Amino acid sequence: MTTMGLRGVFIILVLLASSLAIPVYPGYAGDLTNEVGKRLRDRIASAGAPPGIVVERELILTSRLIGRFYQKRAFRPAWSGAEGPTPLADALVEALRQADAEGLRSGDYHLEQIETGLAAARQQPYLPETLADLDLLLTDAWLLYASHLLAGHVNPETLGAEWYIRRPEADLVKRLRDALESGDIAGSLNALIPDGPGYGMLRHALKQYRDLAAQGGWLAIPDGPTLKAGDSDPRVTVLRARLIVTGELDPALAEGEEFDDEVEQGVIRFQQRHGLDPDGTVGPRTLAALNVTAEEREKQIVVNLERMRWLPAELGSRYIMVNVANFGLDVVEEGQPVLTMRAIVGRTYRQTPSFTAKMNHLIFSPYWHIPHSIAVKDLLPKIQKDRRFLAKQKIRVFRGSSQINPASVNWRSLSEANFPYRLRQDPGPLNSLGRVKFMLPNRFNVYIHDTPTRELFDKAVRDFSSGCIRIDMPVELAEYLLADDPEWTSENILAAMEQPREKLVRLRRPIPVYFLYSTAWVDAEGTIQFRDDLYGRDALVATALEAPPPGAIR
Repeated sequence: MTTMGLRGVFIILVLLASSLAIPVYPGYAGDLTNEVGKRLRDRIASAGAPPGIVVERELILTSRLIGRFYQKRAFRPAWSGAEGPTPLADALVEALRQADAEGLRSGDYHLEQIETGLAAARQQPYLPETLADLDLLLTDAWLLYASHLLAGHVNPETLGAEWYIRRPEADLVKRLRDALESGDIAGSLNALIPDGPGYGMLRHALKQYRDLAAQGGWLAIPDGPTLKAGDSDPRVTVLRARLIVTGELDPALAEGEEFDDEVEQGVIRFQQRHGLDPDGTVGPRTLAALNVTAEEREKQIVVNLERMRWLPAELGSRYIMVNVANFGLDVVEEGQPVLTMRAIVGRTYRQTPSFTAKMNHLIFSPYWHIPHSIAVKDLLPKIQKDRRFLAKQKIRVFRGSSQINPASVNWRSLSEANFPYRLRQDPGPLNSLGRVKFMLPNRFNVYIHDTPTRELFDKAVRDFSSGCIRIDMPVELAEYLLADDPEWTSENILAAMEQPREKLVRLRRPIPVYFLYSTAWVDAEGTIQFRDDLYGRDALVATALEAPPPGAIR
């Protein structure tokens, strides 16, 4: 064949290859997608057990899910094709950039490495190794971010944060497969964000407080004597500025050292949304709350967004919610509170845990079967000090199933380690459970009940119980729960509360109860509410959220 003939054949082959869009890569010939798939298969197969894959100094954190994901798609790359990275990769990058708005950190999802990899892939001939690494990073980023949106960044069971509510679950491999098929990456992730206005409003509050922090927040009010109406003090000028920043005082009232009516009302508004005694004076507790920085409030909101991600997707159309940090109980129907009351919660050394259970009965005029720990730690010293204590409190003594005479017991010889008795308090006005207890079987032996010590409800901080919840409106709660039972009129309920023997009543409609611990939320009026971290649980969550991803190579 002549030289001209050979050149003609070569030109024809080149044109044919071009028309068929068959890519040619340095060092080998073949289909780019298949070559990337081979490298994905090799990387996953060589990961070991448990699987450990490192890409660009980043540990792949969802290795087990990634293996299942790629196996189901025969190791075809998810984020690139014959022409390199697809628009789906760009869509995921954009979604990851929004992670900070959720109170998460976009850097935890390989964002920097992905952006660098995408830029490199589009500026040089496509290399299967580069595209395989990029695919692993993108898939891990979607799975990890999706899991955090669905059920939280932190596993509360590992923190000692007293959280025992089962977190949401989903088949994320299937969710990712569906997202890739539909092409809606942002929508697939947004669908995992907690539904309902509460989360969205708190997320908006996070932006507000981040903006405040970026603008410098507010000045601390100097220490000094309590500020109150009628005072004239240079610190009042700082107080005015502080209240203006968070909306408790009109900006037109910025000037002046006088603690006038407007300042007093602003202080009351501040106290109301921080769970403080709304007395209108700036004493030590109010001053401390005023001086919490914008950055600290931002962190508090982030922690509570995380807690909301721990909750089930559906709480039910009708439920009871106890917010331990707020010392309150709400009955909720269709997302709206229909009954609200004050509550007394567990002491810091006998904390009320976060859990859920179903309330299925209540007991009028209950006996109090005193827990052994309370009997030996709280009551035994009182019995040893006053031999008439048991009789005064209407408390009976049992050994096994037999009641015994308290006078026959040598109480001074007993101790926490040596106490073979059971104590039971009779129904009546002295009974620590009050006139009714609301029962929800659970492993913590926590329930809701009335109390004879009504004066404690007037205190702003109400951590006085041994873990159970005391409420200030037991009659109203009983009426609500028994409203569908014609036998239980208000008159019959009140009468049952005064009987000398207990009476068990089963609810026709059992109701779920959630014991939560929320220190920041937005109320029905759109006002951000903050509460003190009574049990120190916020700090545990914040520390876990701020930790670098496990196994990251820094």
